[in-house]
Amino acid sequence: MRLTKTNLLRVLHYLIPLGILLSCIFMRWQDVPFVDQLRLSVFDTYQRISPRTYEDVGVRIVDIDERSLEELGQWPWPRTRLAGLLYRLRSAGAQVVGFDIVFAEPDRTSPARVVNDWPSGPDTDKIKALADNLPDHDALFAQFIRGTGQVITAIQLTTKKIDELPRQIGNFSVAGEAGRTLSDFIPVLPGAAKNLDAIEDAASGNALVNVSPEQDGIVRRVPLLAAIDHELPAIGMPVYPTLSMEMLRVLQNAPRTMNVRMSGASGSERWTQSQGIEAIRVGAVTIPTDHAGHMWVHFTGHQPDRYISAADVMNDALPSGSLQNKVVLIGTSAAGLLDLRSTPLDRVLPGVEVHAEMLEQMILEHFLTRPYWAAEAETIVLLILGLFFVLAVPRLGAIWPAVIGSSLAFGAIAFSWWAYSSQLLLIDPAYPLISLLAVYLATSSIGFMRTEGERRQVRSAFANYLSPALVEQLARHPDRLKLGGETRDMTLMFCDVRGFTAISEGFKSNPQGLTRLINRLLTPLTDCILRREGTIDKYMGDCIMAFWNAPLDVKNHAHQACESALAMRRALDELNTERQTEATNENIPFMPLNVGIGINCGDCLVGNMGSDQRFDYSVLGDAVNLASRLEGQSKNYGVDIVLGEAIAKRVEDDFAILELDLIAVKGKSEAVHIHALLGDANLKNSDGFALHRNAHQNMINAYRAQNWDEAKALLDQCREISRTADNAGPLNGLYDLYEERIRLFRATPPPTNWNGVFVAISK
Repeated sequence: MRLTKTNLLRVLHYLIPLGILLSCIFMRWQDVPFVDQLRLSVFDTYQRISPRTYEDVGVRIVDIDERSLEELGQWPWPRTRLAGLLYRLRSAGAQVVGFDIVFAEPDRTSPARVVNDWPSGPDTDKIKALADNLPDHDALFAQFIRGTGQVITAIQLTTKKIDELPRQIGNFSVAGEAGRTLSDFIPVLPGAAKNLDAIEDAASGNALVNVSPEQDGIVRRVPLLAAIDHELPAIGMPVYPTLSMEMLRVLQNAPRTMNVRMSGASGSERWTQSQGIEAIRVGAVTIPTDHAGHMWVHFTGHQPDRYISAADVMNDALPSGSLQNKVVLIGTSAAGLLDLRSTPLDRVLPGVEVHAEMLEQMILEHFLTRPYWAAEAETIVLLILGLFFVLAVPRLGAIWPAVIGSSLAFGAIAFSWWAYSSQLLLIDPAYPLISLLAVYLATSSIGFMRTEGERRQVRSAFANYLSPALVEQLARHPDRLKLGGETRDMTLMFCDVRGFTAISEGFKSNPQGLTRLINRLLTPLTDCILRREGTIDKYMGDCIMAFWNAPLDVKNHAHQACESALAMRRALDELNTERQTEATNENIPFMPLNVGIGINCGDCLVGNMGSDQRFDYSVLGDAVNLASRLEGQSKNYGVDIVLGEAIAKRVEDDFAILELDLIAVKGKSEAVHIHALLGDANLKNSDGFALHRNAHQNMINAYRAQNWDEAKALLDQCREISRTADNAGPLNGLYDLYEERIRLFRATPPPTNWNGVFVAISK
């Protein structure tokens, strides 16, 4: 089949939606951040609509709350007071007590430590000798932990390396995944904040209290186990359980070794290629996890019934039997102790309540899970239905596929909700539906544009693109009406009026006056370009886009563009002078017009751009995008003409230019040197400019070498030279910018390997 224009459109009608579909599948397979965040937002919505129903299974939080701090004293409390709290809890019938607190430092209230800071003297020496014989508070606390039993202490994994590992009480055996270790999948951190050895040695368990939020700061999944990056002989990295799971083990009097089942283990039902952890068995309870050993928390939301104030325990104010056979976590809700988290249901929640909710789920064996097959199933559904839209819309039109798609969307949402509410399964309907909508819109939009375009093809193309003479030529040679282009070395210019919004506000009641003003501005600027063999690509409101060396060759096109820019500056000065005189005569406020110009050169694709229905002679390429970004940076650097690195190298011998910065403009990762065009060869060859250029370059070099004092001194010198030398005018905006950067870098130095690149966040 001959590939005609009609056949090409028909092929593109399938290829473009198919490309969108494959892109969506690729992003889903790579699980890019916005896809993951969308999925989590759906699961959050489900939990808000239908949270887990609170059931009292005997989990309590003894809360070191604001009232406890007011009545019993500021934190940290003496270990003797904590020993008393522990004794009262166990005496009241608490089965297991877990601390969401790390006792990493010795108790400062121990007698020997209190008197150690006293000045020496006959009396104090006797007191010190007596204090040395008094019991140490940490030892007493450890004695109470050992004596009462069933107590779990806490460790906090950190990014700071340590030499001494926390005590590992609960440990793990692994089934499946031959040749793989737990540390291949679970979180691994360099070190941990551990308890004093005497306290850890007395405990029945030692567990993690890390609660890891997602990228948006919300806690949804909590790691049930994590490792410290410290290789031990034979066993590799030590792995520690989370607090709730260790309390479950101690509550059941289960063996210290818990079993981790991984994909590939005997009895595993996994049929996909997904790898990782499937479940962890603790005594009689099997806890399903994701591949990294995280447990999804099914929140009830904040429940005051879980909480008991530590002050009530210490004051023996609890009703008799209120703690009998209860499982107790000791933590804090006091804001000053900084253990607050965000969950899908609560913007602020004490971290200890997350552990309590997890422990409740383990006791109830109520687990919210995302099935191992969910990602693959969602992708397959997306692929099948996406192909249906790609093939059906061109044949059936837009209406019937829309009806079918709406029915499928409703069914997908209903199934996902049923899976969550009835089966506690997390299935994502959102991303597949959004992707399918994108495919449908692409196919239907292309079909609409194709139909409408065929009706108006000749009329639209001729009326909006060609002069009457060219229309006559194309009438004789219609084969010339086609898309296409060529690659040429070109110079690009973007010119935009600064503060145009403020200017427009002054003409709210006089739109014709604004039109006349813009025409009065664009006419001389356009003339400056056309007189130097430039081509006006387009006007965009108050912006001009122009280029050189197309469609006809232009000798020294980079120089011609720079000459045009300088001529535009002069023309603008003349226009402002005229307008100021007119404003004075008419006794009205005068608002000067200022422009920013960006110029760049490089290889570009130039030719007829657009569609078969409508196209224009225009230019595309990275050099074009950079020229546009340079124009946007002119205001930031306080200059009116900014040159790219490529054009600066071509014209530096004939024009007065100064380097502005090494910048990565928005949309580009590669940094480029940008320059200010100050004047022509006469200015370049002047003594004042030579002095200014040397001082300026020395300042830039000192700045990039992070020699802030030298850079500041040279900056002041440059500022003075720019005011007095035969120059294009003072560069106050530029030097104010560098002065501010130097001040910030003095306060917050950049990395030692910093090369001076500034990353622009605006166009």
